[in-house]
Amino acid sequence: MSGPDSVAALKARYGENYRWLLLLSVMVGTMASIMSSTVVNVAIPGMSQHFALGQERAQWVSSGFMMATAVAMLTTPWLLTRYGYRTTYAGAMLLLLIGGLVGGSTHQFDWVLLARVAEGLAAGVVQPIPAVIILHAFQPHEQGRASGIFGMGVVLAPALGPSVGGLLVDWWGWRSIFFMVVPLCVASLWLAYRFVPVTGPGGTQAGRHTAALDWRGLLLGAIGTLCLLNGLVTLHSGPAAQSAILLGAALVAVLAFVWWQQRQTASGAQPLMDLRIFAYRPFAMGSVVAFIYGTALFGSTYLLPVFMQVGLGLSASHVGTIMLPAGLVLAITIPVVGRMADRQPTHRLVMIGLALMAVSFILMVWVRQDATLWVLVLFTIVGRIGLGFVLPSLNLGAMRPLDKTLISQGSSAISFLRTLGGAAGVGLCGIVLEWRLAAHGTSLHAPVAGAQRMAAFGEAFLMLGALCLLALVAAWQLRVPHSAPVTPPAP
Repeated sequence: MSGPDSVAALKARYGENYRWLLLLSVMVGTMASIMSSTVVNVAIPGMSQHFALGQERAQWVSSGFMMATAVAMLTTPWLLTRYGYRTTYAGAMLLLLIGGLVGGSTHQFDWVLLARVAEGLAAGVVQPIPAVIILHAFQPHEQGRASGIFGMGVVLAPALGPSVGGLLVDWWGWRSIFFMVVPLCVASLWLAYRFVPVTGPGGTQAGRHTAALDWRGLLLGAIGTLCLLNGLVTLHSGPAAQSAILLGAALVAVLAFVWWQQRQTASGAQPLMDLRIFAYRPFAMGSVVAFIYGTALFGSTYLLPVFMQVGLGLSASHVGTIMLPAGLVLAITIPVVGRMADRQPTHRLVMIGLALMAVSFILMVWVRQDATLWVLVLFTIVGRIGLGFVLPSLNLGAMRPLDKTLISQGSSAISFLRTLGGAAGVGLCGIVLEWRLAAHGTSLHAPVAGAQRMAAFGEAFLMLGALCLLALVAAWQLRVPHSAPVTPPAP
């Protein structure tokens, strides 16, 4: 396609550095989507009081967003092929903008929940796009650097968002949280119409002759995701029989999804998820790492603050003080490791990162109530350095071997699995912690945090460390043998 807003035309207009302007454009939108997912937790207490909500109903503000995000990620490859980069990206940013405006101005909780679902759908569509652009727009020797710079920018959203959000809630109330994303959405729309091409992945023309969206596959994926996440929540706090039914339904939906995708491929139709991507060993193993790493990462974001406040008796401000240096170290680590990914085998960097994360979790077992703050800061920094090794390396190691035509499918699938693992991780940490507290004869509500409670927290951290060590086995398989080039599997 040779129109005025095609990739070739924009390269000619903006010169050699155009690819960096394109990366900046999608980075701003991704920051907005990530900020909308992390910062709302600060507003839940005020929102609950305003609408007189119970804890379970208020939690749907976060759960609804996460479920919508996971399901929407499955549609990104089709949307890019059908509508191209600009329309897909700008449409998602417009939906995120509308969600922020509606959520911040409505006087009914049902509309707040609907706004959060809309924001989740937008975030799910946007988040796989940057990896597709990096692998198409940048040469192999600079993809690591691009991933590092992008990762450093995106990490600032969850690092700074809750702090800024807390101030906004104190000054202007919970509604201000929804309006936080508005300036970023407006900026991303302006950037999109200047620098994001109208073409699809690889510069291909986005056409109306694209096959119809696989609605049956999307429905099965949505049912499986909904049943899995609700089953984990129920396992944590509801009847065991209901949880078993939901988890069983999730398994049936997943099996039906896989069968339907295989049937779509065999019949020559366009599947929602092209399962041929899993025939590439590095990608298949990278997907396993993404799911486990998502479980450990998101599980730890739940467990660490609870441990510091309930286990160690620290105030919320102390927890913020401990986490801030780790966030700054993470922002510095990511671009450094990104440059290393252009020269070093990515599987090695991922393995180093997972090992450091495991060490950080295992070190928490030895933390006692009289531990000084600098010890907690140090242990947390070790884990964030590990995260900095994984973030820019995993997508590159998993998706570089893919055929170019499958890159958008790969980015969608690995983002979906990481998000699903993250949702499962929060539930898993809650379940394991509750189980171990009961085994030690104590609870989170006991007036004194004794040795039994500390032991229960330690065992939950050991579980997270064991998950990271398990992911090391799959990370080793990310390596691409030098003896034989990776070739695309037969359709």
